[in-house]
Parts: sequence; C-alpha cells; structure tokens
Amino acid sequence: MSNRRAFLDMIAHSELGAKLLALSDNGYNVIVGSTPSKPDLFTSYADHPRKLVYLPKLNISSTAAGRYQLLKRYFDAYKASMRLPDFSPASQDAIALQQIRERGALPLIDAGSFDLAVARVSNIWASLPGATYGQHVNRLDDLRAAYERAGGVFA
Repeated sequence: MSNRRAFLDMIAHSELGAKLLALSDNGYNVIVGSTPSKPDLFTSYADHPRKLVYLPKLNISSTAAGRYQLLKRYFDAYKASMRLPDFSPASQDAIALQQIRERGALPLIDAGSFDLAVARVSNIWASLPGATYGQHVNRLDDLRAAYERAGGVFA
C-alpha cells in the first residue's frame, strides 16, 4: 500500500508542485491555474468546485481541481459509479486509484515497476512523461525522486 500512497503523492507533486502543495490542503483544494504566488483554493469539499478557468498559455478553459486536477465531468461520472458522497480528500484519492486501476497500473505500482506505471497513466495526467496534452511535462528522474521521498520502493 505504501507504493500506492507514494505514487499518488508523486502525481500530486507532478501536477501541482511542492510549493503549491505546501500552500494548500496538500493539494486537495487547488483549482487549475493556481500558482504559488497566486493560489486559487476552494473552501468546501461538498462537491467539485465546478469553476471554469481560462488558461491563456494553453488557450483552453478547464474545470480541473483537487490534488489530481480532476475535471468536473470525470468527477460526476466517478461520483455516480463509485457512489461517492463528495469531493473530499478520500473521494479524490479513491478516484485517482480507480483511474490507475482502469489503466492496469496498480499491479505495476505494487511491484515497484515505477517507469512502466507512469507510462500506463500518462494519458490521464498531463504533467507526466509521455503525455500528449501540450502542457509542461516533468522529467522522469524528478518524479522518481518525488516517489522515493514519499516512501515508494522500486523493483
């Protein structure tokens, strides 16, 4: 289980960065477009914040929010299928693990096959190596270090 927790921590680190994680509720209340100098945080976990934010550098609008930057449309689908009560940290973690499970990456994470697991889920999180969303992608070496700092073990 510790590899799973470390992998979730690595995703949050990749998506939000250490400074934003420290300025927020460990990333669980972060709205897309937040920066350490201008964090945009929501205050209630009762529901996804459903805030549409324009991102001029990418020329797109997004509803991504939370520790794993989940879009509201995906939250709505997972909330219904998983019978989740809210957008709490526990619900956000459960959804992220379900997304990882759907890509067949949980056994890889449990076995410490970090690089393969990242490759399997890179189509979910834009900041992971191999993502093709045209956004900033983090280096695999940096993500390995974040995973290891969080207690993850490699095969």
